[in-house]
Amino acid sequence: MNPKIKFAIAGVIIAAVIAVSTTNSSPLLSQNNTSTTTDVLRIGYFPNINHAQAVIGLGNGDFQKALGDIKVETQIFNAGPSAMEALFANQVDITYVGPNPAINAYIKSEGKALRIIAGAASGGAVFVIRNDAGIDSVEDFAGKKFASPQLGNTQDVALRAYLLKNGYQTTENGGNVEVIPAKNPDILTLMLKKEVDGAWVPEPWGAKLVKETDSRIFLDERDLWQEGKFVTTHIAVNTDYLQNNPEIVKKLLAAHVDQTIWINQNKEQASKVFNIELEKLTGKTIPEDEFQEAFSRMEITYDPVKDSLFKSANDAFDIGFLGDSRPDLSEIYDLILLNKVLEEKNLPTIP
Repeated sequence: MNPKIKFAIAGVIIAAVIAVSTTNSSPLLSQNNTSTTTDVLRIGYFPNINHAQAVIGLGNGDFQKALGDIKVETQIFNAGPSAMEALFANQVDITYVGPNPAINAYIKSEGKALRIIAGAASGGAVFVIRNDAGIDSVEDFAGKKFASPQLGNTQDVALRAYLLKNGYQTTENGGNVEVIPAKNPDILTLMLKKEVDGAWVPEPWGAKLVKETDSRIFLDERDLWQEGKFVTTHIAVNTDYLQNNPEIVKKLLAAHVDQTIWINQNKEQASKVFNIELEKLTGKTIPEDEFQEAFSRMEITYDPVKDSLFKSANDAFDIGFLGDSRPDLSEIYDLILLNKVLEEKNLPTIP
């Protein structure tokens, strides 16, 4: 891997390790953790449509109601690597996050830091191209600049893997396609200024870029996956917290499942409630047309779509993000509590 990428990824890991070394309740030091219970649950999530259960359920108090006397504290993130740093540093106990940052954190901690306990969203990621960028097919990518939300996040890995599959190397690896990591709002600005030719982004940013930057959907990522299903968001938990507080985690999962079902059964109302909570978080809302367009390209679900995570890990390895050997992710999932919740609700369990 190019030294710049190695340095960037190493910086994330080092920051996490430094934070870990300053706390006795670190997930990396789980064998030395003697606590058994807590009365607080710290939850991370993003103000994104594919984190809809968290945005709605935490914002309107549904999660707090389900958790009873357990105090809920929240932290907002822009992209997955930041959420994983917080999990490493024992700043959050559970977080909604995309697959690739969770994979990287799991591997770097030798499987000790986290477990994935449920899905949250499938689909809802697109490759958007400016209409005046001179791109009609993949043959036109040479010399172009594309953006992703953050180095090593799920859309960043998807973009780099797609470029590699189509015969392109990024500039830091001696190639002729540049990938620029930027926060989603900054990507919008870059597109408006014509400083990038396209971007691989989660919804609703895809719909927003199409509407506001004279762009089009070049690729709906669902087209790359079997049956159009791939995990964009799932729930990861600190392994210590899971071991020491299973009943709290189960209550959260029950609320998560209930919220998932409600959203899917009340999509129009859900969009209104989501916007109310989003405005509280960001001061902004998603126009109804953008929301519905974005929502049409994704599925809110508690199924973690496990097979797609393993493919994402292979993609990340192929582009040099996961070391010298393919990762062993055989223990990354712990769906016992989710399946208990589903059984109690007479819903099909997840194999």
